[in-house]
This record gives sequence, C-alpha cells and structure tokens, in this order.
Amino acid sequence: QVQLVESGGGLVHPGGSLRLSCAASGFTFSSYAMSWYRQAPGKQRELVARISSTGGNINYAESAKGRFTISRDNAKNTGYLQMNSLKPEDTAVYYCNVKRVAIIREYWGQGTQVTVSS
Repeated sequence: QVQLVESGGGLVHPGGSLRLSCAASGFTFSSYAMSWYRQAPGKQRELVARISSTGGNINYAESAKGRFTISRDNAKNTGYLQMNSLKPEDTAVYYCNVKRVAIIREYWGQGTQVTVSS
C-alpha cells in the first residue's frame, strides 16, 4: 500500500522555522523525484521545491529561495523541507508529492497545515 505521510506542520511566529517530513512507504522512494507543494485558502496549489530522485538536482520557487531547503534521505525513505524565516504568506497546507515520469506515476500525501502568525 502506497503511503506518503507528512508531519512537522504547526503554528509558528513570523521569523520562525519548521521542518516538514514526508515518510514514504509501499513503493521505491529512491526512484521518484519529490516535490513540496502548498495551497493557501482560496488559492491554487503551487510548487514550492523539487528534488530529483538522487538529490542531485534541486529547484525552488522564487518565494522559497534563500529561506527553504529541500532534502531527502533515500535510506530512510523520507523527504524534508526545512523552512526558515517564515512569513504569514507562507501559511498554507503543505503537500508532499512524488513523481516518476518514466512510468507516468505520482502520489500525494494528505497534507500538513503550516500557520505563520503572531
């Protein structure tokens, strides 16, 4: 059974930090690129960051550059998103996504709420 389970969300003050985790099971995590998306109320889901299956290629949305760091540990079947200098506009549900283009397959996690507020 394929599972992606996010954790690490919560309420944080502006300027604070959070580390999101995405625990994968039921498939070969190391064969999939991993991304973090977010969706704020009333807005479309947007890409935050993407990392290749080996971790050798990383891309960030402009809003995440310099503040967020995506990483993965294939030995632990887990991906991460370190978020620093958080702003109220970072408030959203954050989703983990994995994709393997060669076989046209992708999976989503259930999401974890991040709220940045004073």
